[in-house]
Amino acid sequence: MSPIAASSAQCPVVLSGIQPSGRLTLGNYLGAIKNWVPLSDTHDCHYMLVDLHAITVRQDPKVLRDRCFEFISLYLACGLDPVKNVLFVQSHVPAHARLSWVLNCYTQMGELSRMTQFKDKSAKNVDNINAGLFDYPVLMAADILLYDATGVPVGDDQKQHLELTRDVAIRFNNAHGTKEKPIFVVPEPMIPPVGARIMGLQDPTAKMSKSGDAETDAIYLLDPPDTITRKLKRAVTDLGSEVRFDIKEKPGISNLMSILAATTGQSIDAIGAAYNGQGYGKLKGAVAEAVVECLKPVQERYQALRADEAGLMRVLRDGAARAQLKADATLKRVHEALGFIPE
Repeated sequence: MSPIAASSAQCPVVLSGIQPSGRLTLGNYLGAIKNWVPLSDTHDCHYMLVDLHAITVRQDPKVLRDRCFEFISLYLACGLDPVKNVLFVQSHVPAHARLSWVLNCYTQMGELSRMTQFKDKSAKNVDNINAGLFDYPVLMAADILLYDATGVPVGDDQKQHLELTRDVAIRFNNAHGTKEKPIFVVPEPMIPPVGARIMGLQDPTAKMSKSGDAETDAIYLLDPPDTITRKLKRAVTDLGSEVRFDIKEKPGISNLMSILAATTGQSIDAIGAAYNGQGYGKLKGAVAEAVVECLKPVQERYQALRADEAGLMRVLRDGAARAQLKADATLKRVHEALGFIPE
């Protein structure tokens, strides 16, 4: 899950959630995290590790805990300032689970059964088709609605979930709010600031995945230099020897050019002019060198941050406390609308 949301408040809210499973990739960094850093100058940014979503698939408790610390360390190492950004773990803010239960009571079974992601994931997890997997979109709706999100940029695989969030919000508003004073802000899709779209090294027609099956398909943020170089040398290329950007005809070379452009700041045209006629090997070598240099400071900062687990816990506790202020205010509004006795 990775919704990013913006509210209509004086300072727009940005909310993004990522599951602490798999390993963060170069694609995660160049396509998203790197571009989140400047947002804190104009937005109220909330970035959470969605551990409640992660357990719809069986997790090794030790690995899950380690991944949470790894991910928050990488967020910080990539430049997300914990003073300017609210960094927290989803399970540390009880309002997410509490609102999810309320929304369950306003979501129809038929709506959930039509979710294509449930169909896809249940086909891959035939031994563990649990209620949480079925109910996943309702928790996602709670994640979004808690923060009065007005705009949510989502990929094709999440469009259905946003539509469900809108339907549930409208249904609840019709039952308990007024046109002038709705309980929930109904979110709209939005276009987020995006970085390079980094594809897999072995399958350049699909996005680089942090949870993919092929180890050589992704460059992970913590890969050592020799591993990065080896993976890029083995990256799939295309027929012919021409270095030009053409996603349809030359997806492998186009992906390598995108990586080089994103890590060095060079334009695609300049890269094409510099490497066309030089052979694919020279381009791969340049990309490997650029990626190693790009990730070197991130990896160095990560090592120091990950070693200070007490410091990471302070960041997460502070982030949870700040997130909870907004989330609890929304939950209180919902409980009042339902007629619950105030706490």
